[in-house]
Amino acid sequence: MSNQPYEGYDPYGQQPQAWPGQQPYDDPYAAQQYTQNTQQWQGQTWETQTQQPVTAAETAYLPPQGYAAPAAGEVPAAPAPAPDSAYGPATVGGNTRVTDAQRARAEGRSPVIEPGMQPAALTALLGLLLAGAAAVGTYALLVPLVALQAVTAAGWFRLNGMWPARQGIALGFAGALAADAALLVSDRSPSAILGTLGVWVLLSLVLQLRSHADPDERMYGLMATVAAAALAIVAGGYLAAEADAVTVGAIAVAVAVLARALPLPTPASVVVALLAAAGAGVAAAAMTGLGTPGALLGAGAGACALIGHRVASYDYPSRFVHFTAGVALPLSAAAPAVYVLGRALV
Repeated sequence: MSNQPYEGYDPYGQQPQAWPGQQPYDDPYAAQQYTQNTQQWQGQTWETQTQQPVTAAETAYLPPQGYAAPAAGEVPAAPAPAPDSAYGPATVGGNTRVTDAQRARAEGRSPVIEPGMQPAALTALLGLLLAGAAAVGTYALLVPLVALQAVTAAGWFRLNGMWPARQGIALGFAGALAADAALLVSDRSPSAILGTLGVWVLLSLVLQLRSHADPDERMYGLMATVAAAALAIVAGGYLAAEADAVTVGAIAVAVAVLARALPLPTPASVVVALLAAAGAGVAAAAMTGLGTPGALLGAGAGACALIGHRVASYDYPSRFVHFTAGVALPLSAAAPAVYVLGRALV
């Protein structure tokens, strides 16, 4: 312990110095009692230094002064909000300032929030790039296709709440690149997609077996990795499909997603989007010389695009999800329909 005398105290018998505003006492015992009972510290203390100030929002639900505890068996009534208060009463469903998505998250439900017009515009732009590149040639189509596959792999992981997941995203994107290479080597044979899918399922399984996470988390990560790789690889169906079918299908997806983003009721919006996709398919088929099957191809691609759009709106979406999964999933989901209908109708 330090041997230094306390400040304000004279060890040689002098009277202790009085605190500001304190009357000195001749009796040391009386002075001690006064110090213990009535002394008021000035300046900052430990409590004022460590405790954060309480804001008005934190005290919105505090009971008023003079609150009395309820008697046994009596249910206390909720305090009524002030007339000009910005917060409503504390209820199970939340107050009036809580949005539907926030309330759904608080209650453990998965909200559905549609991406909106900006992601739809990006989807339409990417679809037009695919359509134009398909008309130019196979290697020109690779540029927008690789961008679509990368955004698909990243968006699926974030849609499932897994971030960062660099290994899974890298594995899914690598599978897409391997599928593209296999398609080019095999003269665009669809068996290249199926073979790559099988190999990448095994690689995803090995990756999760090496993980030290809990079994439930490893299973969840395995499903997310397999799904992300599968979607990115299946998007390579644009490379296997006929060029005219890619042009018609990509334009139909672009129009369908834009129509779906219009401020209409959901049933009406879906019907309008399907009709718009069929009409865009007819127009695009007339330009490419595909003929009347363009309506069926456009409607099929538009229907798959709406499914991808719905999936991107589900389960804790965020702005990042909307600008990745919301942009890519409509086009990726439409790739199998473009390939199958293109082979059957062209």
